[in-house]
Amino acid sequence: MIELPELPEVETVLRSLKPKVLNRKINRVTVINAKTIKKPDATAFSCCLEGQRIRDINRHGKYLLFKLSSSLVLVVHLRMTGRLIYKDSSVPPDRYTCVIFQLDEGKELHFQDVRKFGTMYLISCDELDSFPPLRILGPDALDPQLTLDLFIKRLEKRHGQVKGVLLNQSFIAGIGNIYANEILWTARIHPERWVDSLQSWEQERLYQAVREVLSTAVKLRGTSLRDYVDGEGNPGEYQHHRKVHGREGKPCPLCGHPIIRIKQAGRSTYYCQFCQN
Repeated sequence: MIELPELPEVETVLRSLKPKVLNRKINRVTVINAKTIKKPDATAFSCCLEGQRIRDINRHGKYLLFKLSSSLVLVVHLRMTGRLIYKDSSVPPDRYTCVIFQLDEGKELHFQDVRKFGTMYLISCDELDSFPPLRILGPDALDPQLTLDLFIKRLEKRHGQVKGVLLNQSFIAGIGNIYANEILWTARIHPERWVDSLQSWEQERLYQAVREVLSTAVKLRGTSLRDYVDGEGNPGEYQHHRKVHGREGKPCPLCGHPIIRIKQAGRSTYYCQFCQN
């Protein structure tokens, strides 16, 4: 089962890397798979990064933002199987390594990607607000400024089935298939419900479920079903606490009836037909 890293996984990567790479100097960059680099070209990418220091790491939705010393930002999206692994320079790269960032003090940051769908962009700080992949994103799903009132206002402007809305990154950023399924079970809302059918108390319950499920997953360092590990190569633990995702035929933790799996827009949706309505 391959799932795209979502907000909890990306946040965990950030938290595991930040204390290790903050203020580290990038001495050299080796691009093994040029397709990973989307802007600028691979040669310019390497040249521009050499000599930079990593001043901060932030996140918006599923994007990692490395702020560098000369007003540059390295934007990274892990996609399906991307990994950022911090290691000693004595450890050789594996066959899936696409980019190597050689840091000072004999350390390296390796970007590994089995499927090679991950992307990197190097842009100026001034470009960040107008950068197309970020500009289309809604508020981060765990942003403190995403209040209940703002969530409901944004929800009321949406049309379609509630699960599809949760997956739409322009609504709120960071939720993917795993956590959409878990959020809807927690909120007791059927995934095929139309958003305009939700009562005010259901809208509030959905908001609280978003916060609860994602916060719990971050505390448990994300979900490792196959490829995902944090910046030190350690798996997450949320997979042991899933209520519905990937549990077709197993008993619902609340009522004991079997979990159902259906397809929505080509993705597997898991839910309890008795608890979610």
